[in-house]
Amino acid sequence: MDFAFDNSFHDRMEGFYAPAAAAKPPAPELLAFNEPLAARLGLNTEHTDREELARLFSGQALPAGAAPLALAYAGHQFGHFSPQLGDGRALLLGELIAPDGVRFDVQLKGSGPTAFSRNGDGKAAIGPVLREFLVSEAMAAMGVPTTRSLAAVATGDRVQRERSHPGAVLTRIASSHIRVGTFQFFAAHFGADHVAQLSDYSIGRHFPDLADAPNPHLALLDRVIALQCDLVAHWLGAGFIHGVMNTDNVAISGETIDYGPCAFMDRFAVETVFSSIDANGRYAYGRQPQIMHWNMARFAEALLPAIHAVDPADVDRAKALVDAIPERFREAWFIRMRAKLGLGQAHDDDIALIDALFGELELHAVDFTSFFRALAQLLRGDGAMLNALLPTADAMAPWISDWWAHLERETIAPLERADAMDRENPLYIPRNHRVELALAAAETGDLAPWRELLHVVRNPYTSRAEWADYAQPGPEDAAPYKTFCGT
Repeated sequence: MDFAFDNSFHDRMEGFYAPAAAAKPPAPELLAFNEPLAARLGLNTEHTDREELARLFSGQALPAGAAPLALAYAGHQFGHFSPQLGDGRALLLGELIAPDGVRFDVQLKGSGPTAFSRNGDGKAAIGPVLREFLVSEAMAAMGVPTTRSLAAVATGDRVQRERSHPGAVLTRIASSHIRVGTFQFFAAHFGADHVAQLSDYSIGRHFPDLADAPNPHLALLDRVIALQCDLVAHWLGAGFIHGVMNTDNVAISGETIDYGPCAFMDRFAVETVFSSIDANGRYAYGRQPQIMHWNMARFAEALLPAIHAVDPADVDRAKALVDAIPERFREAWFIRMRAKLGLGQAHDDDIALIDALFGELELHAVDFTSFFRALAQLLRGDGAMLNALLPTADAMAPWISDWWAHLERETIAPLERADAMDRENPLYIPRNHRVELALAAAETGDLAPWRELLHVVRNPYTSRAEWADYAQPGPEDAAPYKTFCGT
């Protein structure tokens, strides 16, 4: 397989990474390979068998042209600054340029220790690897900006966490792995020149239109804020909770990255937390916009030396950009919610309708994903799905009446509106109980439930009778769902 690497970060950014090498797994076995993504990247697998794919995507064999490295970064973890983190269990093999000219990173996760491992083994267990593959593909299918998973390979060894697990390696594809924490590392340790160099590289790679701005570093801050507002609005619209919104898990590309203790809500509750270590709810569903604001303030702080060096007056402009984030997020959020609710035009009183909805959903413990599909069914004259979600048929009657009144101001036909809503609102997501069943089976060597679930969530919008069970939330009497970091 010809990777045709073009490794710009390795070649131009010496001093921003440490050379690295993958541990050699004893018996790599391909668990999953993303053929559509491989085609997107321009990788021709026609003459490559599964054994060769397993060797290439486990770290056992180094692809020609690879220049493996571990990226340096810092990060605020649960609000506390760690001055050095870095890729402790991952290495960047190199960069590919897809047939349409778009550049992508190819990274192995769980490939063994690096200079940043801090005494960890640098490896990954099969559960977190298959979780990231599954959830990132679901997010991509829903149109949420995200890193992607190209391959999952069992290593043939065991990794010890709370107990012993089969080891695995994930191949992650990203626009880049430059994070807010990357800027924090070089701001903390080296200062303005290194921050400016990293900013210039990031602009050239991701946002070349900003290169001629009066202050490109200020323009970078503005652009990344816009992307993060849009991303978190996508998350909330999908009922997704990232779980660990530390600054080292915030990609400047605006992609969702690092699927550790993440999950989707079933029954709506604004304070929902899935991470086993988030005891205070810092990264709860409803706090994600505020944490995004906080993270962007930290990004601005890291960029300030470079911004100031161009024009000291732009420091105040940077502060103004950060102060404006709540309003920018609300704009992105209302765009997302109008589409979910079938509102074709924007009116000022939409805001009250949208804000009131979430109190109703929480009051009646309504399944978040199913609710919006039920509204579309109501437009088709079928209220059975909505009634099944509510404790009584009239539980949300005042809100439904208000929603109808908003729709009646527009001339969109009900069936046309319902179809548009179904294109916006998924029917199938990685339901937490389904994910756990699939991962438990995979631990024993049975990948059939995982593969079936992957197939379902890659097709989130089209109803199929044989998939009816995949649209159902978990049992009401189930214990609170908890997820754990992949380390």
